[in-house]
Amino acid sequence: MPAPRYPRKFLGFAFISVALVFTGGFTSSTQPNSAFTELAPTAQESAAAIEVAKDLAHYSYLHPSLDSHFSSKVFDRYIKDLDPSRSYFYAADIKSFEPYRNTLASSLRHGDLHAAFFIYNRFQQRMIERINFELSLVQSKNLMSFKREEWLETDREHAPWISSSVAMDQLWRQRVKASELSLSLAGKAPADILKLLGKRYQSQLTHLYQAHADDAFQIYMDALTESIDPHTEYFTPRVSENFNINMSLSLEGIGAVLQTEDEYTKVVRLVTGGPADKGHALKPGDRIVAVAQANGDFVDVIGWRIDEVVDLIRGPKGSLVRLQILPAGSHDEHQTRTISIIRNTVALQDQAAKKHVIEITRQGVKHRIGVIVLPTFYADFQAEQDGNPNYRSTTRDVRALIEDLKQQQIDGLIIDLRNNGGGALQEANSLVGLFIDTGPTVQVRSSTGQVEVLGDTDEGMSYSGPLVVLVNRLSASASEIFSGAIQDYQRGLIIGSTTFGKATVQALRDVGYGQVKITEDKFYRISGESNQNRGVIPDIVFPSLIDDKDIGESALPNAMPSDSISPVNYQTYFDFKSTLPILRKQDAARAASSPDFTYTRAEAALLHAQRGKTRLSLQESERRQEQNSLDAQQLAIENTRRQAKGQAPLKTLDSLNSDTNNADSDSEPSDSEIQKDGFVHEAGEIILDWTQAMKNQKKTPNLESAPVASSR
Repeated sequence: MPAPRYPRKFLGFAFISVALVFTGGFTSSTQPNSAFTELAPTAQESAAAIEVAKDLAHYSYLHPSLDSHFSSKVFDRYIKDLDPSRSYFYAADIKSFEPYRNTLASSLRHGDLHAAFFIYNRFQQRMIERINFELSLVQSKNLMSFKREEWLETDREHAPWISSSVAMDQLWRQRVKASELSLSLAGKAPADILKLLGKRYQSQLTHLYQAHADDAFQIYMDALTESIDPHTEYFTPRVSENFNINMSLSLEGIGAVLQTEDEYTKVVRLVTGGPADKGHALKPGDRIVAVAQANGDFVDVIGWRIDEVVDLIRGPKGSLVRLQILPAGSHDEHQTRTISIIRNTVALQDQAAKKHVIEITRQGVKHRIGVIVLPTFYADFQAEQDGNPNYRSTTRDVRALIEDLKQQQIDGLIIDLRNNGGGALQEANSLVGLFIDTGPTVQVRSSTGQVEVLGDTDEGMSYSGPLVVLVNRLSASASEIFSGAIQDYQRGLIIGSTTFGKATVQALRDVGYGQVKITEDKFYRISGESNQNRGVIPDIVFPSLIDDKDIGESALPNAMPSDSISPVNYQTYFDFKSTLPILRKQDAARAASSPDFTYTRAEAALLHAQRGKTRLSLQESERRQEQNSLDAQQLAIENTRRQAKGQAPLKTLDSLNSDTNNADSDSEPSDSEIQKDGFVHEAGEIILDWTQAMKNQKKTPNLESAPVASSR
């Protein structure tokens, strides 16, 4: 098969486009700072805007009309992207922008970026005011008092726009006070706190004065494309370069996808097989607050542009980078912890499928369950094009692993797709073919409405025994095609948590100055249903630490809804209707006493409670009491798990939150480590339950014969 030709199609987790937004502070004046040099669009940007408008109209699946209605939508998105907490613009500013509401997007067709830059320049001016105000507070050389009862509202998404300078100053005084208190609770001396914050605000001000036209153009185009769907994106030449490096997996760094959230750089996901993934210390949802090279001093990056944060994190293979992070769910800086990661290149072999065997003993009999961990759907297109008969691909590798496992006489097989963000469409299609005889696997509908049915035409199966597919919220796109097809055929059981819900395909197109990634196709299951927005719902649900409201297609702005098309003819292999209630009951009985399941449920409940808090106390005694209570709850949850596993309980959380050096984290998980994974082990138990249920029904789970159910 030849290598894919331009435009390149992408099926998988989007590398979420970076919103190059500063956040920092203002002064009390409601008039713009005249010292700021306003930005103006370049001729290249105006020409690119015209090309983007043409490509969106012609190629986008939704064919957006750049009319007044869509302009209003873009207007609201643009304001929200710039000032999501309504902490910079005044009510008078918003009123002055209103004349542009119905023309903001429609002007794009003519390359007119005047309104977009006018709004952005006002935003920059308000930020300069606020940073100067913050600096004036910390330069007073005295910390604020933390004795009286006071609260900072942390959720201002729907708050009214501030109309007076007095109210604006009050909000920002509280924000500075919150930063001072957090650092004080972290054990820093007053002089060090003022020095750190002064350095932070001055750095933000310096970066702000270095803003250029691409910053304004990028965030305006982000607002435009986000108003269509979350995976349509524009990349300036600089952002495009980073995107292409990520897609080629040649980046020497830590292997993490990042985005801006308020003033923080947030981890969206980890690249499977990358240094951060192997180290297990960095998690999706964590926020990076400072970066240090090896044993050097930390550089505070709160409020920095994301491309500059990326430049600090990126570095040569084998070098050490240290990160100060706020764990997911944390509210303030005194909960910061430090991790260390050795930079490396994510190679194909790190992404390749790997096999393991776990043993489960029942009634004195040992059962062997095969496990194939599949981090992504990959194919070495170049090696294939060059005629290399041994080129690597997901299906080729999994087929070989299955043959090895069959030689070990396994009693069942688990395909582990947790955290698998997708990849090559043809590999998802051909992988299904290893587990069915012949038949359709997925339907793809283009922006013109044409539907193409992809399928497996090779007769026979590589594996015909009991099959379980393990998924979670970070299983996306190609993972959802595979697991959805297995579920529709009732060829195996889908186990875990609801998947991401991305059922769209993107293509990358050149627009002269940068590139635009456009959603051009949508895929559907053979049942006619769509995974879009809703994900693949497991047959048996496992608990998860990931909140669906924070991660997943449904959590993204303007995500396409789920719909359906006509089904295609196919035949199912099993009828799980009578078996599933029994399997769920047996799973629930084990899960009730499982250390890993109990821990996950308790930790998820604690995280959910923390996320629900929208007020931050600015009183030291109250905050210490809250933190002590939270630490006690987390310690109790951890020790419950440790004691259930026969491990010594911890006296404090220090051993979990201490500086972690991941220099030796390159080794792959062993069979024993996979065996200790409570979710993999339970998936194996379910396979044995299924096998026993089949025997009780006097049916054999051997699928060498034809499918047993009627066609759909």
